[in-house]
Amino acid sequence: MSFVVAIDGPAASGKGTLARRLAAHYGFAYLDTGSLYRAVGQAVRDADGNPADETAALAAAQALDISRIDEKAIRTREAGEAASLVAVMPSVRAAILDFQRDFAANPPDGQKGAVLDGRDIGTVVCPDADVKLFVTASPEVRAHRRWLELKNSGSTVSEAQVLEDTKERDARDAGRAASPMRQATDAHLLDTTDLSIEAAFGEAVRIIDKSMS
Repeated sequence: MSFVVAIDGPAASGKGTLARRLAAHYGFAYLDTGSLYRAVGQAVRDADGNPADETAALAAAQALDISRIDEKAIRTREAGEAASLVAVMPSVRAAILDFQRDFAANPPDGQKGAVLDGRDIGTVVCPDADVKLFVTASPEVRAHRRWLELKNSGSTVSEAQVLEDTKERDARDAGRAASPMRQATDAHLLDTTDLSIEAAFGEAVRIIDKSMS
């Protein structure tokens, strides 16, 4: 039976970095569920469609092939905004939900466990996960991290605009009717505002090891 670690939290909280390190540490499969929504939103944009069009978004979700996801293309600011738009759609979420649950229950390549990160892993996708973590940080710190990433990739967007985008996205993710972002009642909180990735990783390993023993 697969050992499942569910990691939730807002954008640029550090949950993706933490999830990848934990998966490597334990030899588990890793799934960035946010990339699925980014890929759907980007696919609609690539077809000159509107990510707010649920029919177009659902068609893209049903045709999604994770082996063909362009990681660079889905990491742009525009792809992130498109992801937040399609992620509020119940039909799109339903189309992707089964895939996520199957990945958690049956990790690829015979791996013994899976680490999934997203917005609703511990509350909706894997409510029975063996360990749940909720990783967060202040909007200002998260916006600064994201701005540095975008700047390093050549973007000229201002930090003030990224902060505004971050707050708007938080409101959408937490306020949507379908699977809103929230901390599961049994999730461990990791606030990385003043916490290094090393410290966060150490705390997460302590929590997971305790659950495994």
